[in-house]
Amino acid sequence: MKREDFIFTIGYQGDTALVDGNAKRQFGRLSTRELAEKGFLKTALCSALYSKDQADIDAVLQIYRERSGNQSVTLERLQRILGVFSVSEQITKAKVL
Repeated sequence: MKREDFIFTIGYQGDTALVDGNAKRQFGRLSTRELAEKGFLKTALCSALYSKDQADIDAVLQIYRERSGNQSVTLERLQRILGVFSVSEQITKAKVL
């Protein structure tokens, strides 16, 4: 699955990811930090997890902590809050809506 498809996935249907095409077109080229700074925290966290870049993950955590006022939130807790985990290997297709 491509980065832009993963970060803008809004649901799943079987082995197909359903992707928000409008958001993908508008914001797909933004970096992880830019997404987080614009307030797209779920999308930014997806991007950071997709890249597996610790600096990106730390940046998203830092921005979330600043905006929420919760300095003790961990990555695992943020993943549960936002409902974001990892790229599923069971997803083989993406359908842009």
